[in-house]
Amino acid sequence: MENFGKNSAGKQLTFLENDVPMKTRLILLSTLLFPFTGLFGQAEGDTMKIISLDAIQIQGQRSTVERLPPVHNGFLWAGKKNEVINLLYSDASIADKTPRQLFAKVPGVFVYDMDGSGNQTNISTRGLDPHRGWEFNIRKNGVIVNSDVYGYPASHYSMPMEAVEKIELVRGTGALQYGSQFGGMLNYVVKQPDTSKTIGLETINSIGSFGLLSTYNALGGKVGKLQYYAYYSKRVSDGYRENSRSDYDGQGIVLKFLASSRLSLTAELGRSNYIYQIPGPLTDSMFQENPRQATRSRNYFNPEIYVPSLSAEWKIGERSSLYWTASAVLGERRSVQFDKPANIVDAIDPLSLSYATRQVDIDQFNSYTSELRFLQGYSIGKISATLAAGAQYFHNDLHRNQIGKGTSGTDFDLSLSQTGWGRDIHFKTQNIALFAENLFQITPRLSLTPGVRVEMGESRMSGIITYLPDEEIPNSIVHHFPLFGLSGNYRIDELINVYAGFSQAYRPVIFKDIVPGSIYEIADKNLEDAKGYNMEAGIRGTAGNFRWDAGVFRLVYNNRLGNITFEEDSIFYILRTNIGNSVTHGAEMFGEYGFQISRSLRCSFFTSTALFDARYHDAVVRVGNENRDIDGNKVESVPGLISRNGITLRYKTFSVSGLYSYTGETFADPLNTEKPSANGSVGIVPAYGLVDINASWRIAPHILVRFNLNNVADISYFTKRPSFYPGPGIWPSDGRNANISVGIKW
Repeated sequence: MENFGKNSAGKQLTFLENDVPMKTRLILLSTLLFPFTGLFGQAEGDTMKIISLDAIQIQGQRSTVERLPPVHNGFLWAGKKNEVINLLYSDASIADKTPRQLFAKVPGVFVYDMDGSGNQTNISTRGLDPHRGWEFNIRKNGVIVNSDVYGYPASHYSMPMEAVEKIELVRGTGALQYGSQFGGMLNYVVKQPDTSKTIGLETINSIGSFGLLSTYNALGGKVGKLQYYAYYSKRVSDGYRENSRSDYDGQGIVLKFLASSRLSLTAELGRSNYIYQIPGPLTDSMFQENPRQATRSRNYFNPEIYVPSLSAEWKIGERSSLYWTASAVLGERRSVQFDKPANIVDAIDPLSLSYATRQVDIDQFNSYTSELRFLQGYSIGKISATLAAGAQYFHNDLHRNQIGKGTSGTDFDLSLSQTGWGRDIHFKTQNIALFAENLFQITPRLSLTPGVRVEMGESRMSGIITYLPDEEIPNSIVHHFPLFGLSGNYRIDELINVYAGFSQAYRPVIFKDIVPGSIYEIADKNLEDAKGYNMEAGIRGTAGNFRWDAGVFRLVYNNRLGNITFEEDSIFYILRTNIGNSVTHGAEMFGEYGFQISRSLRCSFFTSTALFDARYHDAVVRVGNENRDIDGNKVESVPGLISRNGITLRYKTFSVSGLYSYTGETFADPLNTEKPSANGSVGIVPAYGLVDINASWRIAPHILVRFNLNNVADISYFTKRPSFYPGPGIWPSDGRNANISVGIKW
């Protein structure tokens, strides 16, 4: 609540919305006080009348989840499932970037809690793979940050949540505009500078369990036509488990030059870097004995990523706009590990009196993107329309050095004890995509948006794999096909609308799909990209104090990749190939009800719940030395139910929230194996329910304190049994932990 001073009657004038600029507040106040006189004085000879007013109080409740407008930043979002998460008004734990809290009000977000370091956000929607969020088109301020869309689409770039103002999440039916991903788009929008100041400062400092210490410091403002915002972030933690220390630092700068009222130019540079000590996977018996124990002490992971970009926004005319962005993702993904299953001990050899040598892997990312987008409004008779069209060009070169023989040491050391790499490979892709969507406002209530995207490109692999003949290495994959979609929106009244959409999508064959793991593995030279579609329909709206968004979806994912076996000359080989299809049906439901208990106390409840049924169709996989039909089996890591439910109480400038998160059990493999394996890589992943308590208190206009108590009941749980990185087995998630943050802005 902001204080405006006192009126002539001595009564307090107050305003509840903290984000209204002071100039706007003064104009509003002047208008209220002097409706019939000049703003700053009176004409000579006139007599000013003093009007006594009672206290004025304007109340407003900012929601933590909103929707994207139909047309926004060159994109068309009418009829598409989307959410905008406002972190500035959320009690969620941002110091350690807890995804189940950040995305609590987005139905169906599956969270893969691989570690509690806050370095990565491993999430998925609609039954897709959550690893590094690689089923999403991930962006920062609209700039792509996926490491290599065609080679290794995971996002290793790590944003500090203290720098983020809001998160925009769009389901897969928007894929024709931003990319072809099944999962959709995830866009992190960085905080904006206070343009009323030449320089404004912000600092957020946190301390928490397991040795968590973090600091975030930013400055921003406006000088002439130049707006700027820059930040530095540092976070260290010992981790929940033994040998799980993390050391992160990140920097970012945004420079925006307002060349004219119609043209703006923006230059950005972001960097993220962290070293994470990997504690290793556990077997089931180890997890039951002590989930905080580690099986490794010499394993380390270190991605250092730079994201530079240049962009321009030109308002050509009243109904025409042009958007252009050129960006890159540059850097390395480095690791040194004793890379063995959980049941193999990493110990000193009694004969050599030293550890075994470790494996060194280094990926070098060189990914370049240029995106041109044109927005044009026009009319056809009485029908108004908006066209969004453009082109997107990718040039990627993923250079992968793997299976290097490292040292037998215990620290983070990437040096090789033996010259050469087991794999020294380049994966190069050039691709251009042309896209167009057109929003037709058929009637004041009904809009339809057809669209098309055409992919044209090729990926080529070359290099050396020491255990394979040279002629077996080269591989090329052509990406050349159209994708189509259609979405619609019908407004029942001013507060309720029905939406529906269909959009094709595809996932390219990536690096790991065509690189054989041993001499007995073969990559199919005729691998096909995974293709399919998203289909959805729902209704959303507001009725009094109740808001809702409920819908159903169908996701078809064809040509999934997997392994089958075949025999040749009495030798069994493993073939990496397309194994079949999968279909996921589900329902996504969000509802929130808020009400005023008293003048200063407000309460709200919400539920964010999703139901899933994901199954394989016409698919086979390898089991030992035979191939087995898995038609009808459940897709791994897809629970039947994900439900998050919360309550928030707000008293003046104090807020406290309780969150209960439930995730149903899942299988770890396509065979739906129930009995855990010896190394913990397959078996049931049990259901789990967690309680979090979050609170914030604005003790002064420019001072905000946050407190977070996560996993209140100290539940021991894990979310996934990975089959590849960071190692097959159980990766325990964090037990009970707490943190407190103090933010100061001036």
